[in-house]
Amino acid sequence: MSELTTTVPASQEAPEVKDVAVAERTRWERFRNSAFWYSFTRDRVAMVCALIFALFVGAALLAPMLAPTNPYDLSTIDIMDSEIPPSWAEEGDERFLLGTDDQGRDLYSTILYGMRISLAIGLFAVMLQAFLGIVLGLTAGYFGGRIDSFLMRVADIQLSFSTMMVAIIVLAVFQASFGSELYSKLAMLMLILVIGIAEWPQYARTVRASVLAEKKKEYVEAARVMGFGSGRIMFRHILPNSLSPILVISTVQIANAIISEAALSFLGLGMPVSQPSLGSLISSGFEYIFSGSWWITVIPGIVLVVLVLVLNLLGDWLRDVLNPKLYKG
Repeated sequence: MSELTTTVPASQEAPEVKDVAVAERTRWERFRNSAFWYSFTRDRVAMVCALIFALFVGAALLAPMLAPTNPYDLSTIDIMDSEIPPSWAEEGDERFLLGTDDQGRDLYSTILYGMRISLAIGLFAVMLQAFLGIVLGLTAGYFGGRIDSFLMRVADIQLSFSTMMVAIIVLAVFQASFGSELYSKLAMLMLILVIGIAEWPQYARTVRASVLAEKKKEYVEAARVMGFGSGRIMFRHILPNSLSPILVISTVQIANAIISEAALSFLGLGMPVSQPSLGSLISSGFEYIFSGSWWITVIPGIVLVVLVLVLNLLGDWLRDVLNPKLYKG
C-alpha cells in the first residue's frame, strides 16, 4: 500500500500567524494608549534624560568599537603622550579628542571603558540589593510575627551604619589581608557585593510596607482558599502588585551605587588603575588639577555628574507617574 501524505493548507496556518501579529499590535497599541507612555511623551525632561541615558549605555556597550584605542592594551600606550590637553586647546593633539591622562591613555577611550565599569557595578549591585530586599521584605511582610520583627531589627541595625563606612572597613581589611594584587583582580566583584549587601534594607522596608497592604486584599484570600502555597502567593500574586515602588527605588539606587563606587575609587579602595572607572579616573587626575592638567579630573567628573543627574531625574519622573494618588490629567 502506498503511504498517504497529507499537507496542511496554507489557509489553516495563516490564522495562527495572523493572531500572533494582531496580539502584538494590540499589545503595542495598549502601551501607546497607556498613561505611562502619555506622561513620557508629554514630559520633555523625561524624554531628554532617557535619551541621554540610552546614549551613555550604548556608548558603554559599544566602547570597543567607538574607542580609538584600548586603554587596557599597554602596547598602544606611550608615556610620552601623557597630560596632552584636549584637541580644542592650544597645545592639544588631534589624535586625542579629550586629551590624555597621566599615563598617556586617550581620555575619551578611557572614559568609555570606565563608564562601562561604573554602569556594570551600579546595575549588578542594585540587582543584588533588589534580590535580597525583595525576598526578605516579602517574607517579613507576609508571615509577620517574630520573623517580621527579627528581619526588621536586622534592617534597622544595618541602616544605623553608613554604607560608605561599612564599605571602607570591609574593603580596607580585605585589601590589607589578601594584598593589592588579589584585590585588583577581585575589585569589581567586591564592590558589587559590598554595595549590594549594604543597601538591601531600602528595598526590604519598601516591599514589606507594600505586602502589608496587599495581603489583606481579596485576591490573596482567594489564592489561599484555592490552596496555593505561600511562595506562589508571594512571588506570583503579591510581588507583581508591588513593583511600582521597586522601579522607583531602583533608578535612584543605581545612581547611589555609581556614586558609592566613585567615592571608594577616589579613596583608593575601588577599581585599580589598570581597570579605570569614572571614580578612579577622577582620583588619578586630582593631584594634577592645580598643575594645569585639569581635564583629567574635570571631564570624567562632568560625565559622572550628568549620568547621576539623569538617573535621579528619571527616578523622580517614575515616582510621579507610578503614584496613583497624583492626578495625571
